[in-house]
Amino acid sequence: MSKRDIGQEILNGIREVKAHKAGAKVLRVHTLKEPAPPQIIRSKLKLSQSAFAGMMGVSLRTIQDWEQGRRKPSGPAIALLRIAEQKPEVFKQLA
Repeated sequence: MSKRDIGQEILNGIREVKAHKAGAKVLRVHTLKEPAPPQIIRSKLKLSQSAFAGMMGVSLRTIQDWEQGRRKPSGPAIALLRIAEQKPEVFKQLA
C-alpha cells in the first residue's frame, strides 16, 4: 500500500475549489437519502427497542421518542440508521 501525501491532497482540494469558483470545474456532489423511520429499521432487524438502543448507543427513551415522533434523530444517529438500513449485516456485527 502506498503512503498518502496528505499535504498534497489538501493542496489539490484547494485547487479544485478555486477552479470551481472560477467556473472552470464542476465538483462531484453526493446526495444521501434520509433513512427510513427508526421503527421500520428496527423491525426489519428484528430487535427489541432495548437491544436497538444498545446498538445505536442511545437510551431506550431516545428510541421511544424517535418512534413516537417526539424527537428526530440527528447527526451521527442518522448515519448509524443509514448503515443499519443499507448494511444490516454490518450493523448486526456490533452486537
